[in-house]
Amino acid sequence: MPIQGVLFDVDDTLFDYSTSERAGVLGHLRAQRLLDQFPDPATALAIWRTIMETQYARFLNGELTFIEQRRERTRQFLSHIGQDTSALSDQEASAWFAEYEAHRNAAWAAFPDAEPVLRKLAPDYRLGIVSNSSADHQRGKLHAIGLLSYFDNTFICSDQHGAAKPAASIFLAGCTSIGLPPDEVAYVGDKYTLDAAGAHDAGLHAYWLDRANTSPSNATNDGIRVIHSLDELPDALTL
Repeated sequence: MPIQGVLFDVDDTLFDYSTSERAGVLGHLRAQRLLDQFPDPATALAIWRTIMETQYARFLNGELTFIEQRRERTRQFLSHIGQDTSALSDQEASAWFAEYEAHRNAAWAAFPDAEPVLRKLAPDYRLGIVSNSSADHQRGKLHAIGLLSYFDNTFICSDQHGAAKPAASIFLAGCTSIGLPPDEVAYVGDKYTLDAAGAHDAGLHAYWLDRANTSPSNATNDGIRVIHSLDELPDALTL
């Protein structure tokens, strides 16, 4: 069946999360006079991201709420640089994270190819979001970067759905949200295992957005199509 709908990941697919995260971490550490605690900015960022991945995985597994994982990231990061966080209250941890957010959010931006491609697809395809995150957070993010109007209420996020990618159920819920069967829906995301392989295993048409050009080919042997920019997506959907 021809593709009638397209579901998208958000972070590092439509929204340049990695750039904003880097700006947020380094800006906050400079403001806090903590950057000299690290050999170089790259090391500080790498430690932050390692901690984020650990605590965010706990959120996705249901061990922590979205707010709690932020507090735990703050505590673990400050502990890493030798600060005693045993008496750090939830309010204080949230306030520290909020200061990081202020620096990060100031750098929020869509990828340059996102809005033009969504505008091109919108008349012909049903569009939706499937994301491993908080629905409210992702809505706010897409509103801030001017992309929310393309998705209306077609949001499936792991916090409300109860399972995270690569579980088949969250992709299938995304298909239901746009009123189409999986074999008429494409999924586009930047992570090969979570996004592309997960969507493919759930019966969707899978498109791996490999912006870093780590794959030399435009197609893999397992039926997952590779694109290196969203500009390639409209033509790829018709193949």
